[in-house]
Amino acid sequence: MSWAVARDFRPAQPGPGWMALPLAAIILDARGRIAAMNDAAEPFLNMSSRSSLGQFLEAEPIAARVRISPPLGPMIAKVAGGHDALSQPAVRFDIGDRSGGHHTRLATIYLGPVEDPAGGVMMIISPTDTADRLGRGLAARTAARSAIGMAEMLAHEIKNPLAGIRGAAQLLAMSLPPDEQDLAELIVAESRRIVALLEEVERFGDTSAPVLAPVNLHNVLDRARRSAGVGFARGVRLVTDYDPSLPAAMADADKLVQVFLNLLKNAAEAMERAGHQDGTIRIRTFYDGTLRLAPTEAEPAGRALPLQVEVEDDGPGIPEGIAEQIFDPFVSGRENGTGLGLALVSKIVTDHRGFIGVESRPGRTVFRISLPKAEGET
Repeated sequence: MSWAVARDFRPAQPGPGWMALPLAAIILDARGRIAAMNDAAEPFLNMSSRSSLGQFLEAEPIAARVRISPPLGPMIAKVAGGHDALSQPAVRFDIGDRSGGHHTRLATIYLGPVEDPAGGVMMIISPTDTADRLGRGLAARTAARSAIGMAEMLAHEIKNPLAGIRGAAQLLAMSLPPDEQDLAELIVAESRRIVALLEEVERFGDTSAPVLAPVNLHNVLDRARRSAGVGFARGVRLVTDYDPSLPAAMADADKLVQVFLNLLKNAAEAMERAGHQDGTIRIRTFYDGTLRLAPTEAEPAGRALPLQVEVEDDGPGIPEGIAEQIFDPFVSGRENGTGLGLALVSKIVTDHRGFIGVESRPGRTVFRISLPKAEGET
């Protein structure tokens, strides 16, 4: 079935200021069809303005991609009929993704009349879930830093006696009969494993600040992708979906490569454990001008994090019991995992004054990193 635009439809022509609004905004014509959509609305609704123009917001084909509750039709009709501006908090948007599933965004909706002879309505979407998610995430990062400070101190103190134990076990093995050497070799092997874990903890505790400079995120992602493709992700399909207009980020390129290598490795290993022989990892970049941290005394306007990188896989998803603590140190979803990989990722992103979040269910896991752009970038 084709969804042709009706002949009586006329797209709206809003000014450049409207298109640059940091919040998602849509203009509906007098009949309730989408007449214009700004840049921020496209990533929020996960659809392009070109494919949406002329379609009804709550009818096919839009309704197949975005389920809205409660329905906005009655409010839109009131405002289009001459009613004053209206608002509706806690509107639920269930937004479709490539794998056929949906993820939920909550928002407050503001509706107002458009000054147009033919009538019409402007709808502004103000997300309410982002601030809550950012707040929970930053609180978890603060707790993680305290835990790692203690772990780093313990790691330093434990490594010294371990070296003595390992040396003693090696000397003991030399004087034991062959049938009793296995136990001494076990002590040596386990001591080495513990030292490796402690060194990982010490790397996590590195407090040196990232060396920030303007960085092309696509160059960083390609470095990580190429390295993964010839190593741990050889059996995985790596797909890129880059926004070529993305401005430079203010970042440390080497540390970001470490972040993306960790995320790619986690995804590849998760699919391997689940027996996915033809798994896909998709790396996507886009610009989201709506994402901003809460205002602080140092940053009264809040911190803008418009540069978005998503690493998506079609693996089994994060185990439900650890999904909320996945960035905490020593929390791991795999047997014999140290639980430091994602904690290190979170630390590096936080050191970049950015944010990382995750959405996961069986068949789709998406890690999303939000970063500030370099000064002077538009």
